[in-house]
Amino acid sequence: MSAAPEALTAQLDLWRARMEAALSRRLPPAERLPERLHAAMRYSVLGGGKRVRPILLLATARSLGLAEDEVEAAACALELVHVYSLVHDDLPAMDDDDLRRGRPTCHKAYDEATALLVGDALQSLAFELLARDPQLPDSPAVRVRLVGLLAEAIGSVGMAGGQAIDLESEGRRLDIEQVERMHSLKTGALIRASVMMGAACVPDLDARLERALAGFAAPIGLAFQIQDDLLDELGDTATLGKTAQSDRERGKSTHPAILGIPASQERVRRLSAQALESLAPFGAKADPLRAVADWLLARRN
Repeated sequence: MSAAPEALTAQLDLWRARMEAALSRRLPPAERLPERLHAAMRYSVLGGGKRVRPILLLATARSLGLAEDEVEAAACALELVHVYSLVHDDLPAMDDDDLRRGRPTCHKAYDEATALLVGDALQSLAFELLARDPQLPDSPAVRVRLVGLLAEAIGSVGMAGGQAIDLESEGRRLDIEQVERMHSLKTGALIRASVMMGAACVPDLDARLERALAGFAAPIGLAFQIQDDLLDELGDTATLGKTAQSDRERGKSTHPAILGIPASQERVRRLSAQALESLAPFGAKADPLRAVADWLLARRN
């Protein structure tokens, strides 16, 4: 049973406020040298956003009985890495976008060289948090596991690899299996890491529950990307906070482009059902994750 819409909205607002404060504390002050780089980092990270990946980690932690303080730094690391990917993706050499989260992209607000450095510095800060933040579990094994999960999720067999495939495939017609493989890397890998990093903070977690979380994370990551592609096709720029219909203009292979909108919506429903079914071993304890999954796939931006 998922949370009532009002209760979920209130919880999401609380989590976003928590993350905004947590990220602000961990980012370098704008007045510290080099000021322009630090100001651009804060501009990019604190510029709004749904905070999907931190929220998934916080919901996983709650489902596992962990205190939010225990995973807050890991949630920050996830968001820093996600923002770094957005800053780099928006560059002219990649997707060449002018708008992100309803305002100019980093390279438009500052410049391309600064945007490159912002991405580099955010990625570095993410791993520094996993290594040194005092709020994370003291266990070296837990910290090494967190570092490994995040590194794998964003490397050549994760997010960076998926982005490479995406760039190579522009203007080419991929089949649906190829598209899903690309999305499982580009977007799904970091979504999976958001859940599994929560699991990693419980060193003695029952193997059956860890498998259940993995079984939830993979389909929800793919469903999230398909929903994103649907919103790009059906939404408007003002609502999305980024340029609408950009995938079609670039000739990208997406679920809506290949399967059509109704079949893509049905694929989202089936993946959602698969993800929720995987949580059965948790019983009601996984209701926070179920509620977040419902929100992710019902969103409009």
